[in-house]
Amino acid sequence: MRLQLDVTVWRGSIPESRHRVQAAVVDRSGRAVLETPGSGLVTTLRSSAKPFQLLPLVERGHAERWKLADEDLAVMCASHTGSPEHIGRVRAILSTLGLEESALACGYHDPLDPESLAELRGHPENRSPVYNNCSGKHAGMLCLALSEGWPTSGYERAEHPVQQLMKRTIAEVCAVPADSLGVAVDGCSVSVFALPLSAMARGYAVLAAADPASPGVGEAGSRAAALDRIRRAMMSNPRLTAGAGRLGTELMEAVPGRLVAKGGAEGLECIGLVERGLGLAIKSEDGAGRALGPVAVALLEQLGVLSDVELGRLASVSRPLLRNAAGLEVGRIEAQVRLLAPAAS
Repeated sequence: MRLQLDVTVWRGSIPESRHRVQAAVVDRSGRAVLETPGSGLVTTLRSSAKPFQLLPLVERGHAERWKLADEDLAVMCASHTGSPEHIGRVRAILSTLGLEESALACGYHDPLDPESLAELRGHPENRSPVYNNCSGKHAGMLCLALSEGWPTSGYERAEHPVQQLMKRTIAEVCAVPADSLGVAVDGCSVSVFALPLSAMARGYAVLAAADPASPGVGEAGSRAAALDRIRRAMMSNPRLTAGAGRLGTELMEAVPGRLVAKGGAEGLECIGLVERGLGLAIKSEDGAGRALGPVAVALLEQLGVLSDVELGRLASVSRPLLRNAAGLEVGRIEAQVRLLAPAAS
């Protein structure tokens, strides 16, 4: 089914801004269930890649070797807010690895968590890359390098074995040739990969459908088990994978155990539907993250996967209210879904 997605930002009764959004909903074979005309848009996977960047660490047995808990895996998949819970978990991982915070190549940025931000403004000498929202992913990459006997120095560079393995893994899960992936530098200094939205959605369908009890053997069975563990770690710890008020957290808390979600910068959200074995990739063409929540709920409603209770939990996500500096409600954000005629053959 083809559709068009538009998001309107209303100020009172005035349509003030509009965002054009592309999306793909596919199964693990790549069959399209819902798609916009731009579902083949090639763009960067950004932080939505994190479950797949973690995959080699888990499927090669290193998570068990280091006795990593599900909470550790969740923060390794996280774009976190820098809350004390997040920072404490990343620091514990680094301590287990015998590494200092300075080993993280992600750089520092102010945390979104108000408690941590206030503490750092009062004590700027405590600033550290551990507060970067990608510090958990970087701790996982350092763990992988140590586990494989690779140098930890330069692990963030595209030519390093860690980043080369990331590239191959993402290509395999998303079913695209590795040499077709565009490569650039992410905000946290590691490689970021470009691929079609439809391929991103296929990767999340694979993540959603992974079943360790399926007939897969050898590498296939190991990968399914690893993806299943990563998915369960994320769904069981939605606040560790993002944080209070973040879209991925809101979705996983509202639809517990049936949905896995991970966002990326520049207006990207990827979702896996466990019971349906479907993957969704949603991209706001102008990079506006505020467009994603209304579209995500609209697509989930179109697919018929949300109960009335779950829709109620997501009311503030599907139709966010806008308030001015005085706290007055001045507008709202709404998604419009319009079905299109089938493409001519």
